[in-house]
Amino acid sequence: MVTILTQRNSIANHYIAELRNVHVQNDRMRFRKNIERIGETIAYKISETLTYLPQQIETPLGIANTNLIDDQPVIISIMRAGLPFHQGFLNIFDQADSGFIAAYRHTKKSGEFEIHKKYESVPNLDTKIVIIVDPMLATGKSLAMCCQDLLINYNIKELHVAAIIASEEGLSYVKEALPEAIIWIGDLDKELTNKAYIVPGLGDAGDLAYGKKY
Repeated sequence: MVTILTQRNSIANHYIAELRNVHVQNDRMRFRKNIERIGETIAYKISETLTYLPQQIETPLGIANTNLIDDQPVIISIMRAGLPFHQGFLNIFDQADSGFIAAYRHTKKSGEFEIHKKYESVPNLDTKIVIIVDPMLATGKSLAMCCQDLLINYNIKELHVAAIIASEEGLSYVKEALPEAIIWIGDLDKELTNKAYIVPGLGDAGDLAYGKKY
């Protein structure tokens, strides 16, 4: 299942528009904040799909009946651009456990690239609802590789994948590589360059959030 926020008009359109806008995105604090706000929006949408159980809450004047999440999800981000996105999810799922994965693309002289994973720190994911967050879904290969490793090592109950902007090619790749995943996308772009940049995209999300890397 794939949900794309911009297929239905909401305030998320404004957050994504500012992320893309060259006259706004160079304000690093606002760029990070908009990533965070989109994380909050997607997290809220995911919360509507979870299982809830009836609970009784004691108030100063009596007992209130309500329904609360049965099992908090685990939020796992692909660093480094995923950090403000991760925070947006934690703002909604404030009791969730967290995990972090560092993966990068190594480009060869031929123009082809390999995916390398340098770091992984996650809690026990057995029987857990897992949400993998990565702002940009370009080729989808690094995200799919990270998810497949987790699926091999843990008995994950339910897998959600969240991105702000995806290419059509990347989305198709992830759908094929992870048929069990429930996918949440902010907006979908048609083009992917030969250097795996999404067009029109928004540029390098990590550089815009934290400065250029060398």
